[in-house]
Amino acid sequence: MPRDNMTSLIQKIARQARTTFRNRGSSSIGENSKVFLENHSKLRDLLGEIRSEDLKIVPRKVDSAAISLPHTPPVTYMHICETDAFSMGVFLLKNGSSIPLHDHPGMNGMLKVLYGKVRISCFDKLDKPADAACEAQFTAPQVPYRKDALRRSVLRSIGEYTEESGPCILTPQKDNLHQIDAVDGPTAFLDILAPPYDPDDGRDCHYYKLLQPVPDNSGKKSESQEQQEVWLLEIPQPPDFWCGGESYPGPEVKL
Repeated sequence: MPRDNMTSLIQKIARQARTTFRNRGSSSIGENSKVFLENHSKLRDLLGEIRSEDLKIVPRKVDSAAISLPHTPPVTYMHICETDAFSMGVFLLKNGSSIPLHDHPGMNGMLKVLYGKVRISCFDKLDKPADAACEAQFTAPQVPYRKDALRRSVLRSIGEYTEESGPCILTPQKDNLHQIDAVDGPTAFLDILAPPYDPDDGRDCHYYKLLQPVPDNSGKKSESQEQQEVWLLEIPQPPDFWCGGESYPGPEVKL
């Protein structure tokens, strides 16, 4: 074993992520327990220290044509490590690209920008009455034929993050749906998901489209407007979004 002061920062982050999330479902180390919250705070602090140079990632330059080239993925992913408890890697977004609005069923997550700037729009699903979707009216003509795909939600926040910002945090209950847009050039961020996506265990990725309700001209403010509620439509993966792969150039992680 190397001395601790010789251990790479990304190795320390991986070890802390394993400690934080490996027993998160147990009764003694639940997500509201003191042990989990202390470990989560330690992981967040470590993640706040990471920079692109720690991973030997050189910031990309702006290439306005790159995203429009056929067969060129708008987003690429560098896999670092994965266990049953968590996965970790780096997403790289080209200028003008985005990761569409999507969810993380039953998952925790942490996102730390390495270079560039991202805009993150966070939503939460809400429990809706059985007939609420039937009563909603939308400008999108296809909605009445897909009422089962409507999701009553609330927009929690829209924020911009740079390498100087702290991590963006999501939990199974809060900020679980989000869209990530590259702002003013290419960007990259380190991403931790716990546990990883696993369709066989009910953790598949779903994509959504934000719907705009028909404006209410009555002059009265509706209850949904007061609560800043929105409606999302579950959709297939958008055809203009796909994710390619890149080799990770940074320090090896061993768990």
